[in-house]
Amino acid sequence: MPPVECPNCGADVRPRAKACPECGADESTGWNEDAVSQRLGIPSEGFDYESFVEEEFGQPKNPRLRWYWQLTGIVVLLILLGGLLHQFWQ
Repeated sequence: MPPVECPNCGADVRPRAKACPECGADESTGWNEDAVSQRLGIPSEGFDYESFVEEEFGQPKNPRLRWYWQLTGIVVLLILLGGLLHQFWQ
């Protein structure tokens, strides 16, 4: 039995109507619960966030810097610090 009001567009639906007169929704596209919930984009109860993130973004990369980039940063900082100290003591 169709609803009194279309859940898709809100138009009035006659008691024996096979489809909504405004948007054309019917039992297979908008009056059953599955069709309405699919249209809203709400994930099902079995939604697994971890697999979703992996599927969308791939495997997470290791956030740690490799040791040589860390060493390079330290060397650059020491050179800059040495230049500042050299100017200060002159």
